[in-house]
Order: sequence, then structure tokens, then C-alpha cells
Amino acid sequence: MRPIVICHMLSSLDGSLHPSRFTWSPDGSKAEWSRLYEEVHEGLEPDAWLVGRVTMAEISKVGPHAPAQVGPVERPCHFAVREAECFAIALDPSGKLHFAGPKIGGDPVVVLLGRGVADSHLAELAADGVSYIVAETAKIDLAAMLDVLGHELGIHRLLLEGGAGINGSFFAAGLVNELSLLLVPALDGRGGHQGFVEAGEDGLDGDVQLSFKSCEPLAHGILHLRYIVAPR
Repeated sequence: MRPIVICHMLSSLDGSLHPSRFTWSPDGSKAEWSRLYEEVHEGLEPDAWLVGRVTMAEISKVGPHAPAQVGPVERPCHFAVREAECFAIALDPSGKLHFAGPKIGGDPVVVLLGRGVADSHLAELAADGVSYIVAETAKIDLAAMLDVLGHELGIHRLLLEGGAGINGSFFAAGLVNELSLLLVPALDGRGGHQGFVEAGEDGLDGDVQLSFKSCEPLAHGILHLRYIVAPR
């Protein structure tokens, strides 16, 4: 069964993605907002969380270290771990991410890769104990990837946590079931700042519809907004 996907993000009042650029507020600090975001993350009880390459590269700052000799590698899938309380998933079409070990924040890593990724990169991931799924089509089929995650790893509830491009791709593909947004009492204000969802020049008009689910005031001036998302 395909996992339920909840896009879980933290945003300024003007929609900015980057807390480091938010204005100051007497209601709470950036550290307190980030800490509460993580608490809500845990409260949503995910089986996995998924981020894009840029976001994961900020977490895993490791350089390439492919094995000196590369033997046969598994395609399209290699699963180092099949059972875990929660998985850390990265979308990395070009195979640019590297890892120091099999886990990020205690969660086993799974990487979603493009079809053209080299065997040497797959060998590196396998040697590090990292699971991977390689696309079987020229363009990564996100729905197919979700199907594999659900079928092979038993993932039922997945949090989509950015960046903006990967969020936009999932929304545009009609794969997001809910939006969970922590709105903080701050502004960015820069012209052209990056929002938490970006879907190219055509945007998402005509692709999705949002229905209000709940609004809950939290500590540090945060509002937790939740919307049901459905394709149009």
C-alpha cells in the first residue's frame, strides 16, 4: 500500500522556508521554533521522513568514498535494513549524497536514485549500510518509489519535509495527502525569497485543492495549521 504523505513544514508569515532569515520575535527564538517543529514531527508518528538532496547534504556532510574495487551491485533495489521504527529517506537523482554510516539521527537511511547513477556509487552506499532504490525510468516516478517503500519496508505514514522543489514535485504529482504547517510570528521580507513549496513557472493552479482540517495555537507564538490535500 502506498504511504500516506504529510508535508510537514515550518514557515514565516510571508511563506519563507529559511528560519535563519526570519525576523526576531519576543514570543520565541529560532531554536525554540525548530525544537517545537521536531516535537510536532514526533507527534505525527511517521514511519519515515523524506527530504531532498540539498536538505540531506546539510545533514550529512561527507565526501565521496567509493570502494577501490567495485563488484556486482544490486539493481534496482538494495535493502540493508527492512524493519525500523522510522526511516530517513533522501531523494538524490544524480547520486551526489554520501554518508558516514547507515543512519541519520538514529534512523536507517534509504536513498532514491536516478536510473543513470554509477555502480561505484551504489557500491559505496551498500558498503556504508545504506539502502537504495534506483529508478527504472528515465525520470524518477515518485508514485512508483512510494509504492516500493510501502511494499518493501512497510512504510505507512511518511513526512515530506523539503526543500521547496521536492515538496512541489510531490504536490504536482498528486501524492500529498495532508499539509502540516507551523506558522511562526516572523517575516523574511526579502524579494524573491524561497517559499516552502515551488512547482516551476506553472505553479500548482489546477493541480491540488486544500481543505481546512484544524488550527491549533502552540507555544512560542506558533500556529499549527493542518489541511487535507486532494488532487483536482
